[in-house]
Amino acid sequence: MSKIKTLNAERLSLIGFSLLFAYVLSFQFEGQVLYSLLELSKTDSDSYILLAIIAHFAGLFTSGIFIKSETSAKRMMLGGMGLCLIATVSFYFPLPTLWLIALLISGYFSGAAVAAWGYFLRAYTAKNERIKTCADALIYSNLLMIAVNVLAMNRSPLIGLSLSLLCLLLGMIFIGLLPQEQELKEQKSLSKKASASIKKPLFLLCLFVFIITINSGLMYQVFNPAFAHLTGLVSWYWAVPYIIALVIMRNLPRKVKRSGILYIGMAMIMGAFISFMLLGRDTADYLIVDTLMLGACGIFDLFWWSILGEMLDYGENPARTFGIGLSANVFGVLCGGVMGMAVTSIGLPGAEVAVIALAVVCVTLVMLPPLNRQLVLLLKNHAYLETYDTMSRSEQTNIVRQIKTLDPLTTREQEVLHEILSGKSNREIAETLFISENTVKTHARNIYSKYDVASRSELISNLLKNQTAE
Repeated sequence: MSKIKTLNAERLSLIGFSLLFAYVLSFQFEGQVLYSLLELSKTDSDSYILLAIIAHFAGLFTSGIFIKSETSAKRMMLGGMGLCLIATVSFYFPLPTLWLIALLISGYFSGAAVAAWGYFLRAYTAKNERIKTCADALIYSNLLMIAVNVLAMNRSPLIGLSLSLLCLLLGMIFIGLLPQEQELKEQKSLSKKASASIKKPLFLLCLFVFIITINSGLMYQVFNPAFAHLTGLVSWYWAVPYIIALVIMRNLPRKVKRSGILYIGMAMIMGAFISFMLLGRDTADYLIVDTLMLGACGIFDLFWWSILGEMLDYGENPARTFGIGLSANVFGVLCGGVMGMAVTSIGLPGAEVAVIALAVVCVTLVMLPPLNRQLVLLLKNHAYLETYDTMSRSEQTNIVRQIKTLDPLTTREQEVLHEILSGKSNREIAETLFISENTVKTHARNIYSKYDVASRSELISNLLKNQTAE
């Protein structure tokens, strides 16, 4: 019965969040509904868009300060969506000054509501299933966004606005149906050391996300205006490659190494900007550029969303972890958008824009190996990460032999080492090797001493350094 309740709560949470995020994508965060309304009222859109993004960033980044339980997370989602609903209604009236205030309110509280979902993602979705839940949330919200965009761009911005508000209203209903007292899968016994261990990987992930999403901001300000004359096609095709990439990544077999696909994504970003530089502005050109760019965005978005989903178990406040992680994405888009506005205002040639984008990709290429090492230490079995236990036995043996020891390992110590590096606990190693747990601990201490390390994480780090050097 409890499993059924959890499953139902998971579905309610997923649907409610997807509806909220559809509103964010279609209206608040560089949404086509907002663009269409600003264009209809002949209002300069740049200042409004930037204000909305800054407010959304602030909501994501600071939400963890006052969201500290599932109860407060639910209140924030309901209250934040309600305030977004009230604020967004002002766009039915031609009052640009009021719109600025409304964007501040809706931007901040939509960001806080998105971050609050971290509590429900951790509570209702098993750790190894979060990559699928994150993929589903992104797929559903983008499908809804396409429907809203088509009507807003081809029929009326007010129809699009009404649908965005309907998404908010329905989202509040689904979140409101979540159980009042659902027992969270809290890790009450988290030590300060375990909680602190997330800081470095999270910082590196945020830095990586920030840098690579600068290209997304450039895309909004450089790609989209260049193909603005293809209104009908852009309204529905824009997010299609993104959704297809998400579907493919979601359904890949577990044994497929998704880490290698990240490099394919980077190549696709390079290809998008080079194509934009060399091709024209016709329908076929748009299909090539958009397919490459949005397909890459789908690959990377699922990467960091799912990594953040796994990280929720390593901190005491899921809203803080989820919010800070996603705020890096928003900040990257903001900086890229400002850069794009500057590029557009000075009329920088497409070739130079491509050079900027390629430089950003090169920086992220350099960052990926150390980021992978830090994440593997924290999340040993995440689908995107290259881990020791995915190697063949011969590859494992070669890696181990390359690590210098102060004294040779005994045969039993070599067996224990292989199990340690596969991520098994002392109890699991004892069961595998048919020895006592105390004997495992003794062998482990001897192994650490011979490798001149103090812990498992340091041992694995040495392994990964050798793996990366190859």
